[in-house]
Amino acid sequence: MSLDPPAYILSLQNNIRARPISWEGAVRAKTITDSDLKKIKAIDKVRKEQRKQTIEADTSTYTTLLLGNGETKSIFESAAKRLDILQYMLVLTGDLIDDIPALVESLVKHPHPYKPFLPLLKQSNNAEDPIPLLTSAVLSSLLSRGLVAQPKSTPEIDEALPKIYTYIAALSNTSDSNLQDIAVQEYSALLRTLKSRQQFWEQRKETLNPLVDVLRNATGGKDTDSTLYNGGSSGSIRSTATESIKVGGGVGLQLLYHILMVIWQLSFEGRLIGKGLDEEHDIIPLYAQLVRVSPKEKTTRLLLGTLYNLLSYNKSTLMPAAASAKLPTVLSNLKTRHFTDQDLLEDLDNLTKMMDEYTSSQTTLDEYAAEVQSGHLRWSPPHKNADFWAENARAIIENDNGDLCKKLAEIMDKDWNNDKQVLAIGCNDVAFLVKQCPEKRQALERYGLKARVMALMQDENESVRWESLRAVGEWLRYTFDA
Repeated sequence: MSLDPPAYILSLQNNIRARPISWEGAVRAKTITDSDLKKIKAIDKVRKEQRKQTIEADTSTYTTLLLGNGETKSIFESAAKRLDILQYMLVLTGDLIDDIPALVESLVKHPHPYKPFLPLLKQSNNAEDPIPLLTSAVLSSLLSRGLVAQPKSTPEIDEALPKIYTYIAALSNTSDSNLQDIAVQEYSALLRTLKSRQQFWEQRKETLNPLVDVLRNATGGKDTDSTLYNGGSSGSIRSTATESIKVGGGVGLQLLYHILMVIWQLSFEGRLIGKGLDEEHDIIPLYAQLVRVSPKEKTTRLLLGTLYNLLSYNKSTLMPAAASAKLPTVLSNLKTRHFTDQDLLEDLDNLTKMMDEYTSSQTTLDEYAAEVQSGHLRWSPPHKNADFWAENARAIIENDNGDLCKKLAEIMDKDWNNDKQVLAIGCNDVAFLVKQCPEKRQALERYGLKARVMALMQDENESVRWESLRAVGEWLRYTFDA
């Protein structure tokens, strides 16, 4: 799944290629040497094939021109004060990396292949400054090839990768969709190895979080099913515009596709990231909603591929989330549509089989227990089903020495600042437990549930306050009755 270069970068590069450069003046000012100029002239403004032959005949010389060696400075260091030359050489270097594999091989074998570029990332705090933008394009392209060529980590990669991720993250955090698209495409170029995916995940607060925010914005934000609300239909991700497809929140289809591509690449480390994605982003319900309203086959393919990777590696923790998000129904609806992509169809079949196996082996109490044991509560059907609590409240309190209640208390003891609905759901469950088994109030109090729901009456979240008030009300009602 290769991506076309961002149009914004292409336009900038073409503009710079067309600008005249006073090379001789740079030699007279001793910004570059006469030898440097001869090397540049030999490959500048010539046919691609001629350029390739010239460089392949002397890759070491051109490697030294771009990266320097112990005795000679890189062209980027010697011309540091000539912004026009820096811009031109960055564009030319990007062209050489794309077109001449022999030079790339020589560059990544250099002792310090990324050193000349790292300072240029910090040249300006302006996100639209061309030098950091062009540098990130060159560095992400070169580093992606270096990661593949050297699967084992090196000090150079260990230094460069976090820095390029930090710069790209700043681009993704802007409100400019052009810069956001550049960011996600550069992420995609880099996420080709285990090392790069692990580092991306380590920096996820700056790398991943803004991307998930865009996805959530595309679905209209996080839903709530608290008993405080009657719900309401969520807005469609589809736009009525035909000339340029937009999704919810004004997110462009191209940006959506590229973000889904990045998370799909990351999902190949499903064992590493699955639990964190669930706890920090409630990823399965989010993706189920995106599948429901996916505007194109290519976005559906990436959504299903990511879901399959995550669920395959995390069945015990993520399958309860998939069931409560009604993923089986979503998949069943997809099967009524005509798709031609074979990868999509294969993932759809595999996901359907996986969900059928899970749901056929689960009672409603099993589903509830699995959700509690996963450590992350959602508004799945049992939570608001009075019949479920009438039938199962006693078992939940008594089975296995109250393990489920202890786990519920453990869940509610966290602050859940990123997902306050977890606390609201926990209070809802406590209210039902007290209502159905008032004689077990002392046991519930020993687990810390009474103290926690009382504390949550002061929570800043309205839904949490409402559900905690309901739970405390049940407790007080039976206290006064007694």
